[in-house]
Parts: sequence; C-alpha cells; structure tokens
Amino acid sequence: MTKPAAARTSNLFYQSGTVRPMLDHGEGVYLYDVAGKRYLDGSSGAMVSNIGHSNPHVLAAMKAQMDKATFGYRLHFQNEPAERLATMTADLMPAGLDRVFFVSGGSEAVESTIKLARQYALTQGQGSRWKVISRFPSYHGCTLGALALTGYDPLTEPFTPMMRAMPKIAAPRCYLDNDNLDDAARGLKYADLLRAEIIAQGADTVLAFIMEPVGGASTGALVAPDSYYARIREICDEFGILLIYDEVMTGAGRTGRFVASEHWGVIPDIVALSKGFAAGYSPLGAMVARREIVDAVLGSGGFQHGFTYAGNPLACSAGVAVLEVLQRENLVENAAVMGDVLKSRLTQLMDRYPFIGDVRGKGLLLAFELVADRATMVPLPKGLNAFTRLVDLAYERGLIIYARRSRGGHEGDHFLVCPPLIITRAQIDEIIGVLTESLDALAAEMKLPVSR
Repeated sequence: MTKPAAARTSNLFYQSGTVRPMLDHGEGVYLYDVAGKRYLDGSSGAMVSNIGHSNPHVLAAMKAQMDKATFGYRLHFQNEPAERLATMTADLMPAGLDRVFFVSGGSEAVESTIKLARQYALTQGQGSRWKVISRFPSYHGCTLGALALTGYDPLTEPFTPMMRAMPKIAAPRCYLDNDNLDDAARGLKYADLLRAEIIAQGADTVLAFIMEPVGGASTGALVAPDSYYARIREICDEFGILLIYDEVMTGAGRTGRFVASEHWGVIPDIVALSKGFAAGYSPLGAMVARREIVDAVLGSGGFQHGFTYAGNPLACSAGVAVLEVLQRENLVENAAVMGDVLKSRLTQLMDRYPFIGDVRGKGLLLAFELVADRATMVPLPKGLNAFTRLVDLAYERGLIIYARRSRGGHEGDHFLVCPPLIITRAQIDEIIGVLTESLDALAAEMKLPVSR
C-alpha cells in the first residue's frame, strides 16, 4: 500500500540530514520554493550558476538539440555541439591551450588532468614520474584520484586507506602570517615551498603540481600575492614538471577573466573547467591541454581514459549557449566591475563587525572569514559552528551563501559570497542588507561584539 506523500520518508540522501524547502523555479539571480518564498542565490549554488537561472537563450538551445538527438556515443559519432564548444573554448583560453576533452563535472575534469599528465610522462620515457604535488588546504574533487590531491581533512581522512595520498605544500594563506615580509616576498616564500618539496620527493618522481589560482571552498577565495604565480611557473619549468590549474570554480568568467590564470599572464600546461562552464544547465566540464601533450599521448596508442557522457550533445549545446550569453552580455566584464563593488561592500562590514577577520577574492569569487580576534586571527571556537549557523540565518531571510572551514576543515569559519555574473548594484544592496541582518542575529546569539 502506498503511503500518503506527507507520511513518506524520503528515499533520497546526500551529505547530511538537513531538510530544505522544495524548489519550484528559478529566474535570474533568484530561486523560489513551492510556497512562493524567494531566495537570492548569493553563492550561485555551489559557484555554478554563472549566468543566472532559466536563461531563455540556453533553454531554447537545449530544446532545439533535444528535438534532434540527446545522445550519441563519441566512438560512434561526432556531434556538432561538441565540436563547436571545443572550438569556442580553445578560442577563449590562453595561447597554446587548444585541445579539449569533455567530462561531466569537476572531479572528472581533475581526474582527467592527472591521467593525461601521467600518460604524457610515459610517452617521454619518464615512467618514474607519478607524484602530483598539491596544497593544503585545497579542494580538487571527491573521486579517489582527485581526493588524493585534496587538502581538507573531514573529506579525506575516512578514505585514507583506500587511496595514495599525494605530497602537499602549504597554501599561501598570507593573511594568517605574522612576519615583516611584504607581499612580494611572501609570495616567493610560499612558491619556494614547491621547489623544496620537489627536491625532497626526488625531482625524477614528480609529475605535476596542481593548484587553484584563486582558492575555492577549502580556503575561501584565497588569492596569493602576484609574485607567487610566475615563480611557481618558473619552478615547474626548472624541473620539467607539468603545471595544472584547477579552474573548476574560477573558470568561465567568475573572477573577471575567462580563466583566472589570465590575471597573472601565466599559462599552465593543463586546465580543469566545470561549474560555470555550463552554469548548471547540464552536467559538463572540460580538460584543456597544450597540443603537444595531447598529440604525444594520442600518437602513443591513445588516451586510456574516458566517460560515457563525454561530449554529450545536449550538455554541449548548453555549454555553447552559456558561452554565447557570457560574451553577448559582457558578463565577464560585469564580474570584474560588480566584484569590485561587492568586495568593497563586504570590506565595509568589517567596521561594524570586529569578528570579520578578512575579506578576500577576485571578481565575483569572494569570501569573508570570521575570527575571535582580528589581531591574531585566532578562529572562533569551533563548537559554536558559526559556519553553519550564519548560513541558516541568512537562508531564513532569503539569502543563500556557502560556508566551509578554512583551517583544514576542522575550524575557521569562512563564507563564500559569489552571486551570478548578472548581478546588479541593486541586488548587491539586497545581499548586503540581508547579510547585515544575519550577522546582527549571529552576534546576538553568540555574544560577539558589534560596533554601532
């Protein structure tokens, strides 16, 4: 006998037992539940919905493709949306990054980068190279290969016996440093940790270094000093190591450039894209690599890797339409301009709330971190669980933000504020208004200081 809907326990589960309202529809920067309540999507979901919700151009493009074909396996057919999206992507990438391999998400994209790097090393007679150095904290995905690169203890510790963890160096969290160095010197200090680790591991065993050019969920929009980026490229070149940029979160215009590497004029060897690449309209990601790497692998028997939905015509039609919207509506430029506005407004909150210790990021990939003491950057007591409580307070008031813990996952409360790239000044006012109400409520609950 079928239970009444109200009496059923859901068969669906994800990371926790948190129950949220049922989604009804989305429009622009807003989402609506079935009761009609409106939420401003201040984190673009999980930094995904770069062009906003229910864009008519994307929906029409997907409908047109659905009327033709929704699937054609890549070993049986080429398809026009995949070819077109690959060309558009290559045209938007830095010079030399022009071979594109499609996947369905960020973890798949990262997994693909390290497998391509390994196969390339084999074609070069460098079979001893297999170690991929990454940073701590960091996040690169939940598949075991990508998780081995990730530096976030709650996600990695349960699976340590099942994977081969890769070497880590400290992420450049300069805002926590108490030294007399200037930004340039700090950037070089953190970059040179890579050189030391390569030597410690044995240079002939190191395959690649992977990094988020602007940090994601594990470090809360962390930006290194400018000197860091060029020095990392120099070190990789010195030892013949591939440089991989994880632009799953930063790519597709999020930071005010199509890919964040453009801010520093550094060209990596391989790039992972996803999230905003199809902006939530379809599961889609890509690996983009230098031609000589791909040609060497294909010329030595082929790339021994792949996914069923790689180059799916429906997903790629969404990707094409998303890139068209990005370009037609100048959304990458808007991300830069509105990002400056939003960052300034978030920074102003520090005057009212002494427990905001840092505001950081680039473009519309922004975050602020809460602390017990701004002078020492000591985090709030972890038992307060401020990182979940502020999210709930904002959600109750119709604003969605995204939180994680910045100190390896165990403590440190940061909040990503990353609205869609279509955001306006008036909507930024709305974000700041609700955020202020929510921070006031948090301060009252937790007896945190507020400057009136």
